This record gives sequence, structure tokens and C-alpha cells, in this order.
Amino acid sequence: MPRLCFSAKPLPNPCPWWLLCVLLGLSALQAHTKDAPTVPQQVSLSANLQSQQLSVSWLGGAVSTFDLIILRTELNETVFYDTVSVGLDEVSGRCQWNWTSVEPLECTSLSVRLRSRDGETASEWSDTQILQGKDLPSNTKSQMYPQDRVVPVGSNTTFCCIVGEGMSFGSIRYKIPVLNVTRLSRRSYASTGTNQGPSITSGTNVLCLNSDDRILTGAVVFVGYPPLPQDLVCETRNLSSAVCQWNRGRETHLYGKRKMTYYKLNARSCTVPIANRQELLECSLDQWVGNWTLLAENPLGQYHLTDSAELSHRVRPVAPASLNPVIHVWNATVQWQWKYKSYDALALLCEVDLSSNWRSTTRTFPGVGLRSVVLLDLHPNEDYTVKVRCGAQQNFWKWGDWSDPVAFRTKMDIPQTLDVWVWMASDNTGRVIWKPLTPRESHGQITGYELTLWSPEENVQHTEMLPHTAYDVPINLTHFSGTGKVIATITAKNGAGMSPPASVVIPLHMTDMEASAVPQAVYTEDGFHLSWQSDANASCGYVVEWHDAFCPVQDCPVEWTKVPSESTNVSIQSGDFQPGVRYNFSLYMCSSDRTEVLQRWQGYMQELVPSSAVPHLLTNQQDPNIELTWGDIPLVSRRGFLLGYHIYLNNGSQLTLLANLSDPNSRSYTVQGLPGGSYKFTVKAYTSAGEGTGATASISLEPYTDWVILEILTAMGTMAVCLVVVTFLCYKKRKWVKKAFYPDIPEPKLAGDWPRTQGPLDVKPSPHSMVHIVEEPEWDSSKEALVIIPEEEEDMGTGDEPADTDEPTSLRYYNQVIDERPIRPRYPDSSDSSTSSLDSGRTDVTYTGIQTSASSLAFHNQPQSSSEPQPNPPLISGGGGGYRPQMQPAAPAQIPALMDPHSQPVPQPGGGASGYQPQCSWRMDSPGEAGESEGLAPCLGSPTSITSTQFLLPDGESEEDAEDKAQGLSSATTWFHNLLSSGKP
Repeated sequence: MPRLCFSAKPLPNPCPWWLLCVLLGLSALQAHTKDAPTVPQQVSLSANLQSQQLSVSWLGGAVSTFDLIILRTELNETVFYDTVSVGLDEVSGRCQWNWTSVEPLECTSLSVRLRSRDGETASEWSDTQILQGKDLPSNTKSQMYPQDRVVPVGSNTTFCCIVGEGMSFGSIRYKIPVLNVTRLSRRSYASTGTNQGPSITSGTNVLCLNSDDRILTGAVVFVGYPPLPQDLVCETRNLSSAVCQWNRGRETHLYGKRKMTYYKLNARSCTVPIANRQELLECSLDQWVGNWTLLAENPLGQYHLTDSAELSHRVRPVAPASLNPVIHVWNATVQWQWKYKSYDALALLCEVDLSSNWRSTTRTFPGVGLRSVVLLDLHPNEDYTVKVRCGAQQNFWKWGDWSDPVAFRTKMDIPQTLDVWVWMASDNTGRVIWKPLTPRESHGQITGYELTLWSPEENVQHTEMLPHTAYDVPINLTHFSGTGKVIATITAKNGAGMSPPASVVIPLHMTDMEASAVPQAVYTEDGFHLSWQSDANASCGYVVEWHDAFCPVQDCPVEWTKVPSESTNVSIQSGDFQPGVRYNFSLYMCSSDRTEVLQRWQGYMQELVPSSAVPHLLTNQQDPNIELTWGDIPLVSRRGFLLGYHIYLNNGSQLTLLANLSDPNSRSYTVQGLPGGSYKFTVKAYTSAGEGTGATASISLEPYTDWVILEILTAMGTMAVCLVVVTFLCYKKRKWVKKAFYPDIPEPKLAGDWPRTQGPLDVKPSPHSMVHIVEEPEWDSSKEALVIIPEEEEDMGTGDEPADTDEPTSLRYYNQVIDERPIRPRYPDSSDSSTSSLDSGRTDVTYTGIQTSASSLAFHNQPQSSSEPQPNPPLISGGGGGYRPQMQPAAPAQIPALMDPHSQPVPQPGGGASGYQPQCSWRMDSPGEAGESEGLAPCLGSPTSITSTQFLLPDGESEEDAEDKAQGLSSATTWFHNLLSSGKP
């Protein structure tokens, strides 16, 4: 121990005090050193790279609590710092603690230090221990960890990329997505893949890329499941050992030699080939123990299954071996051997699978130690394949394995009886037809046929050999007399012999019936359904024959079916039925004596529209109609039952229906009532499926001139006949006609002696016996008097005055016409006529039979103011003459007096031209009487009452029209009057 103090000279008593202080400090330091925990010694590190686990061990003394810190060496970053409790290993006397890193331990170097702790007191830190990583400068290449790691589905895995020296880091990709990166050191970077899904066969790739997205390095991770086997079942095959099977279960998604699942059965390893990808796995034990445990294990975990059973309840026999068939014609015996002798006492139930070209059947056979079975009901000359498997008859568990199949062919036999029919084309010619035998019916290869025609009454027989390819043969019955029945017999021949004969009585030739008399057969989903009345003579049943209605006689394929005698209906089905084809069906009654037809049908599987147009469509004009004629559509082109024809008028772009002929036998149609011109007609036949193609014909309709002329001549002739009849009737009934339409006009009745010939009428007062003059004491303004009408005023009439009136009308008298012009009707104004009347004498003269126009003789009296002056009517001259008034006109001074209706002018004395002058003389009936008055103008008529006045000319006619009409009426009246008066003396 060093000396703490010393002196060269003795000093007075100061040393003890200083020494005492030093001793007290050393004592306190020594006490403190005793109380502090010891520092951990011999610290060592070990790493499990697969599990990323770091193990730290040391000598820790008496304490059990330690502070431990782990840092990333290069960046001096703390990864873990915590106080841990660690027990002391009694054997080694060391303490050990394990830590699992998130990042692979290869990613970077880790530094570890620890210290002991006792409560609040801790020792000094131990020396630093370093676990070297792969990012040391000496490792210049790029690296990635972990490599080929196996992890469960759904876990998280951290990958680190160590970039090579001098390279730049870019990113880490898990499959395709880019992961978030954490820097661990200068060259090391880490990323975590989360919730990882199952890998593919080659695993999941994790790539480390540089800044240019080029791959620096990479790793593969296998993500899968732990094993999960199912359905462990153990059974026995040889009645002593056990064979256990189980299902692989869920796919682990782990592939490769190091990633396979290992199995152990009752602690015995079961080798499963790596290439075995079957779902059902198997493992055997030499002895039956009754209880089994299966352990399945892979890098991600393990799983257990158990099973237990008695031996007799789990027997599954092996497959029979060495099958050997013993073959016969209609049966065969199958024999086999067993692999184990223990099966000789085992009650078995065997299943035989027998298959041929036609079908496959399964048959079961029981027996103790069964080794053979007999197969019945086989068919001759037929190929079969047989296989066998067995099971325990008692406590049946499962069928055993199938044996290998064995093929064999049964022996040949004679053919079956043929199905034969005779189709007659005429009375003496026809064909014998038969249906070819199927391989199952022929019982061997057919080598030929033999046909025999035999007449029992004549005892004549004709035999013919036919090749095996023949299925029909023509026959000629001319060498038979034809008075008795003829029987056709056919047999087939193969290597085993001749078939039983098939016979049919040749039916008589069937005369074709009218198509309209044959009922129609309706096709349904079950075929053509035919029914008939039962026939007591059908001892051997019925035959229904059918064929195409359009097939040629020589090569017509005929089909038939035989119906038992107790049946009266059948549904005909055939794969040869085609739409639009007519089929003829015939029902034959079969007996031992004869074969005769009972009924016929015809029908279509499906009706279609006619395939061809109406042939030979012609047009013919039959004035004034058009007749359309056409030919019959061939049966092969109808493709259905014709229902009729549609007649159209074809306008080019439109068809107008003219008629629907519902009679399919119609061949003509007449179009009536068309005017002349060009027409186009279309005729279409139709079935229940619709219209077919139309045939079109054109025609130009010429006018029918002869008919028009005939109509005109007929009309004229009819009119002539009517006129003759009317004339004849009028002549025969002339008295009645004269009385009804032209009565006699009564003679004038005058007082005194009135001579036939009268002179000019004088205006002088005359005896009342000559003219009856009515004297009126007072003037009646409603009556008209004789007035003087100037000619120019007459022309001013409008013609609108009424032609008649109920009041008696006075006639106006005029001076006699100087020239010979006929009297023209005048229409004077009512005001003029009223003011021009002569007031000197109030004389009204009435006549009967007046034939002149009312417009010139009668006028309504339209009163006007008497104060208006009226001009003196001038004389009208024409041709040297004109009208002059009967009375001399009054002086101008007297005109006002004339206008006064109450004035009574005194008539002028007659003399010369100043007296009353008649206008005409009476026209008599006789020529003599007429000659007496030829010096006067014709009279207007006979005197009669005023109310009997008649008018000849209507109002409003012109002078010329009135004049012509008057002349026409006069001549017609004269003719008719003469006709009616022909009987008069």
C-alpha cells in the first residue's frame, strides 16, 4: 500500500489529524464497494438465423435481474433496452436470455451490453459484445435476407436488402407492390410484407432494386398452411394386417423436397412419395391392433388423427385374379382365383358387371369362398366383357377392387324369323320385302335368303335363292292362274342353319282411291295416330303399310308394322318422316286365307306452303268479263293439303284480293265489271301453312263495241215499241183521251141573233143583244179597264209580273195592226196602264178560250198617285204601220182628267178611225167560217167569263222564243185535235 504521507523532519503533532481523515475515507470506500452488485462476466452471444433468435449467456453472480441493451452497431441505434429476470442454470452456473429479432440477424451487426441490478443499485456495464452482420465492408456484393423462408399464411415477414459497395438503393418490391423501407445501416435496408397470402408453386419473389429499377438481388418466401389431414380409416385386406387410408385435406401450398408433409402412423414413419399428388394416402401395418394414430407435420405445424375398429367389421377383399370364361350359345361360366388362402372360409358376396354393345348389366352372386358364377340369358354370336368384385357377406364394409375385365363371344345360332311383307304394284306384279335382321337377331353372319311362292289350290311352287345383301325381290304371278291365294315364304341362312320360315298371303292390288275420299291422318308428337273398327276375320292381326305418295313404283321404299288382332289403333313413328311430304297409309286385315285392305289414310308430318306456282295461268276476255284458268299443282309440289286459291289484282306494288276460292278443285275464275284497260292478275294456292308462290298473267281489256251498239239498238227499239203501243192505245181510247185532255169548248151563248160573220166591232153603243155591257155606277180600282198602251211603254215591261190572279181581269183592246207582224207580248208598267185607262166608258168584256199569253193580255193593277202626269203615248210605226188606240186620245188638257179615277169621261163619237174598232174577227171551226173573216186579224178567243182565261206564253220569254213556241204548239195542237176529232162528222 503506498504511503500516503511521510515527513523528512519531525513536526509538531499535526500528522494524526490528517491521518485520521484519510483512514475514515478509506473505510467508507471499502464499505461502498462491498454493497454494489458485480458486473456480469464472460458474456457470450449465439444466433439462430432461421428463427432470427439471439441468445445471450453470462456469469451473473448472485443477482437475477439484469439491464440489457441491444444496439445496431453501425448507426448506434437502440433496438432493445429492458430489465429482464433470468434464472441461474444450476449445471453450468450461467445465466441465459433469448431475444427474437424482427429483422433477419444477417441484416446488420448488433452490439449487446448488460449489467446486474439489485433493486435501485446496478453494477457497471459489461464489455460490449458484437454479433457481426452481413453488411461488413468486406462483403461487397448485394445480398437479401431471409432466403427460402417458410411462413404461415397471414403472417408478416421483414426482408432486408444489403446493397453492394458503390451501388445506390432504390426500393424493395413484394410481388409487385413497393414496400416501405427502414434504413438499418450504411448499406442495409429493411421492409415488411404484411398479411401474406398463399404462394404459388415456385414461391413468392421479393426483389431489391436500385435507383434505376434494376434488380440488385432478391429472395423467395414460401407462404402456406400447416397440415390438416382428414378421414383416417383402417381396414384389412388379408384378414391379418391393417391398411390405413386418409385424405390429404387442405392444400398446404408448400412445395419442394424440404417443404413436404411428413406422416407417422402409430409412431411409425409412413413414406409418401414426393410425386404423389393424390388426395387419398395409404400406410400399412403388419398387425391389426384395433387403434391407430396419425401424425402429420410440416415446417408450419402438425396435426393428429385417430381411428379404431374390429377386424371382422373392416374386411375389404382384394380383386379376383385370373378370370376365365367358359362360353356357350345362350350362357357362359366365369371362374377366378383368390390371392389369399384365408378367403376360402370367408362368406363372400360377388358382383359381376356384364356389358355388350347394347347395354351393361350388373348381377350379384353369394357364396363361401366363391370362385365362379354362371351368366344366363346371353345372346348368340355377341361380344361381352365381364369383370368381378366381392365383399364380405357378413358385416359388409365395402366392395373390394374390380378384377381386370375379360372379353368373350358367345357361339352362333340360327337366325330369327324375318318380318316379311308383299307390296303389289299391279294385279300380277309386286315386290316381296323384308326387314333386315340386326346383329342380335341374325345370331351370326347372314349368308343368303330363300324365297318360295306357293299356290295351295294349284300346288304350284316357285323357289329362288337370294344373296345376303337383298332385302326385297320383284315377283311376277303370271305363272299362277290367279284364281286362288298365293303365299310368299322367306327364310334367312347363316353358319348355324336356316331361320324359321316367315309367310304372308299376297294381297290383291289396291285400286287407287280419289284423294278427296281418303281421310287425313293427323301428326302429333307421338306420330300419326290411326284407329279403325275391329274385324273378326283378322285372325293373325293387322298390317299398317305406309310409303311416300310421290315415290316411283319400282323403287318405292315401303314400311310397315304389324298390330295384334286385339288392337284397333296404332301410332306410327319413323325417323324417315319429312316435312312437306305426303304419306299414304293402308290398313290390311291378315288371316290364314287372305290379306285385304280395310282402310286408307293420307297425311303430312308438317304441312308447308306450296313449292311451285299455279301452272298454266291463262287469261281470256269474254266481253265484258275476264276468265282466268289454270292447271293443277303437282302433288309433289303441294307440300300440304290444298285449301283453295286466292285471286289478286296485281297493281305492281300491291295485291288486291278479288276472291278466295275455298274449293281446291277450282280451275277457273271470272272477273266481272272491269272497264277497258290493262290488268295483271296473280293466283296463289294456299295450304294450312300459308300461300305459295303466285303465278301472274296480264291482259288488255278492249271496249266491247258490239255490246254498246246492242244496248243502243235495244233502247231505241224499246222506245219505238212504247210509242207504237201508246199511239195505238190513244187511238183506241181517243174519246176518253179527248174528254180527259181536250174537252169540247162550249159555244158562246149570246142573247139575240148573233150572225156567224161579224163586221168590225163598233164602239158605238149597241144593242145589249149583241154585246153584254155591264154598267158599274162606281169605279172599282181593283178592276182593269181597256187602256191605251203605247208601244214603247209596252217594251218597258220587266217580265216579273205575275202570270195569273184570282180576280177577273179585263182585256185591253188595241187598234188593228197595220203591218202583218204577229202580236208580241207586252209587259207594260203597272203605273202606265193604270193611268192610261179610258174613263169615258166602264165596259168589261169577257171571253172564253183565251189562248194568248197572260203577260200580254192580263196585268195586275198597281195603283199610283193620280197626281203624277203621264205622257201621251205616241204612235208606234213599223213597216208603214203600227198600233193605234181604239179611242182617240184625249187632248193634252184632258190628261189630268184621265188620271182621276173618279172622273167619267164622255166617249168620243164614232166615225172613221175615231170609233171602236175590233182587233180581229172570230175564227170559226170550219174553213168557210174562216174565210168570211179573212179581212180581220185572228180573234183572241170566244167570249166567256173572266175566270176562264188561259195563257199560251209564260212570262219572261223573248219574242222569238214565244213566237216559235206558239207556232210549235199550234201545229201540235192542230194535229192532236185532228186525231181526236177524226171520228167527228
